[in-house]
Amino acid sequence: MSVLTRSTSRRLQTLQQIPSVWEGDRRRLSAGMAQSLEADTQTDSECIVWVDGVEGMVRAMDVVTSETGPEAVVRALLRAMEHPHSPAKPSRPQKIVVRHRELQFYLRGVLQDLDIAVDYVPELPLIDELFRGFQEITSTRPPKLPPEYAELLVQKAYEIWDDAPWELLADHQIISIELNQWDVETLYASVMGMLGMEYGILLYRSLDSLKRFRSSVLAKESFEELEEAFLGQDCLFLTFEQAEDSLDEEEEDEDIDLADLPLSEIQPNFGNVHPLEGMRPFLYEEEAIAVYVALEALHRFFRASNRQLAAEKFPTLSKRYRIAAPLEADLQKSIPVKVATVPEVATELFEMAELAGLTEEEDSDLEEMTLPLRDDLVPKDSFLSLGMMTWEKVELLRQTVDCYQAKDAIAAGEGMPVILIQTSRPKAKELIEQIQGAGGLKGICFNPGEDPFEGDRYDLGILQTENGNMYLFGEFQEDDAIHSEARRKWDQRCKKTKGYCGLIVARGLKGASRGNPQLGDMMALFEARSLSSKDLGLGMLQLMPQLEFD
Repeated sequence: MSVLTRSTSRRLQTLQQIPSVWEGDRRRLSAGMAQSLEADTQTDSECIVWVDGVEGMVRAMDVVTSETGPEAVVRALLRAMEHPHSPAKPSRPQKIVVRHRELQFYLRGVLQDLDIAVDYVPELPLIDELFRGFQEITSTRPPKLPPEYAELLVQKAYEIWDDAPWELLADHQIISIELNQWDVETLYASVMGMLGMEYGILLYRSLDSLKRFRSSVLAKESFEELEEAFLGQDCLFLTFEQAEDSLDEEEEDEDIDLADLPLSEIQPNFGNVHPLEGMRPFLYEEEAIAVYVALEALHRFFRASNRQLAAEKFPTLSKRYRIAAPLEADLQKSIPVKVATVPEVATELFEMAELAGLTEEEDSDLEEMTLPLRDDLVPKDSFLSLGMMTWEKVELLRQTVDCYQAKDAIAAGEGMPVILIQTSRPKAKELIEQIQGAGGLKGICFNPGEDPFEGDRYDLGILQTENGNMYLFGEFQEDDAIHSEARRKWDQRCKKTKGYCGLIVARGLKGASRGNPQLGDMMALFEARSLSSKDLGLGMLQLMPQLEFD
């Protein structure tokens, strides 16, 4: 059993001991209760809580997994003593009570030097009342979709997913949907997903709201102002994410392109954003009906106009439909709906981007929108390094590695300049297959970047595949002395090899060879060219935060 260090015991003994009894407990949370606490909604969550029985206030609360040991209860108790929730002051109770014998004996052993009595009681009335409140919040929370429309809306969402409108439309190419029902005149649809990040459709209730938000984003304001602009939107939304039950442990911290997943792993989400309501992840009845009709109209429009929407120029199109509204889940009433493209708004939004400084020279014109800098190639937890491999080892690797891409590199200087990416075997295999699927590796580039909100500057490592895609593989602080020296040597070595370099993909991230993979750990060698920012047509790249709707 772990014990408190002497210095910690002395520090806690200096706290004023108050004549109070604290209740402590650890209870399992339902997914709904975890959501009420804004905690992880996994089903094995447990809540640790310490309540002051005299003041009747929560001094500390924490949510942990069921596998977490009893040490977490002690950590929460120490926090309740030293750093309690406001307005309580740091203090030490005379007695604590718990309802589990094992926990009582454990706490007695840990707290024996703190002059705190630890007793067992069969019931904890304050904590019982607290959890009844949590349960009431959960039971009164409205469902995400009205039950009578839920199945219809989810089915319609999957039809939109199959349509994949983001393969044809950028988010500035707006489509209007005239309903004139349920206090909604016209919805303006903006399609997300062409950049391979967030997928969904925003249904703005007005063009003013859409333009205000776009203007705020392009103005490159502070994050707080950007968040305020986000919450100032007036729209209904449908977004897609990976279903939680399809995530494995390795994928939880990865950015996965949903387009690569099977339909069974895609989960649609609905909600509303309004300046006075904020963002809520559920729809009320009239909203659900309006969204259903709008999505059905868009679905028909996408099917009928696929060829025209694929044209280089955003076309002028207009179609009318009669759509059966799902009143009380019964298709009873036929609604006339007009769907049309709005090229003049698309042009205006694009010009707003140009006026904000996102011109062709700065790599943000329409062409760049169809060829974005992606970050879904290299696993987030990979080990990265810039270095050199002697020509003898390069030749040996060429003969033994499973995947080798030759570029007739010139054996000049001390060796080949290489980028090493080390990750787990499954992720390395997936990375290699993705490069091969893109035609192979064309080149490696370093390009300046900046965080417009923090003001930090970076040296961005970029891989370009033969199909023209560009992938971010590393963000290095511009003032990092170690990276600066590695870049200097990289440039010198590339100059000696006439621009030839290589990418090595290795396994063994969590093994003994982490950071120093042996030849047997190396799964691929891609020989490539060292490219300049000018070769790729890049200027200063800005790293923008992503807003999530769910």
